[in-house]
Amino acid sequence: MQALVLLSGGLDSTVCATLAVKRYGKKDAFIPNGDGNVKALSFIYGQKHEHWELEAAQDVAAALNLFHGAVQAPFFPAYGDSVLLNPDKPIPQVSYGEIEGVSPTYVPFRNGTLLSIATVKALEWGCNEIWFGAHAEDAAGWAYPDCTPEFTGAMAAAIYVGTYHKVRLIVPLQHLWKRDIVKLGLEIGAPLHLTRSCYTDNELSCGKCPTCLSRLAAFEANGMEDPIPYQEG
Repeated sequence: MQALVLLSGGLDSTVCATLAVKRYGKKDAFIPNGDGNVKALSFIYGQKHEHWELEAAQDVAAALNLFHGAVQAPFFPAYGDSVLLNPDKPIPQVSYGEIEGVSPTYVPFRNGTLLSIATVKALEWGCNEIWFGAHAEDAAGWAYPDCTPEFTGAMAAAIYVGTYHKVRLIVPLQHLWKRDIVKLGLEIGAPLHLTRSCYTDNELSCGKCPTCLSRLAAFEANGMEDPIPYQEG
């Protein structure tokens, strides 16, 4: 069995990748369409933080000894006014709990599009599974509808049918909250110190955007200080 992991370099995808390695090992990991048991795929889609996201993903893949590929998806900026894409819109400095309705960081149908591309890559690389780090906190209140169990279930069926039953979608964190993901990551030795979650393009994580605040709270809930550096203040 071979797995392709969607790797953004954040907490969730890094724990996902580590789980896949724990399950399948990393035999011949650097062969892109050969015998590698686990491979990682990142996406560049116009996100403000693409440089740091890709750098973190590369660092995590290297730590786990995984082949790592990246795909350019330049059509996303035409999808709407997500603050992740629009250079004129600032990243909000509030927690997810303070956001009502659809998150301003939501990119319309991003995960559906990226999972479709990943399915093609899985077939190209000879992978039987796609591992995706959607979790309960992103799905809560339908802030991100493309992270909900309803969405991942529908995509799993589409991927399985659409590949002649060759590829399955695995969502191992679906029912976990961020604090649970940090706890699991610590237990399995995921390289959390190499991850980055910030939505800004700053060299250091801002510590103020929704995903930074969620991350900091998750480490605090586990009685730990986040191992990555943040901007002062």
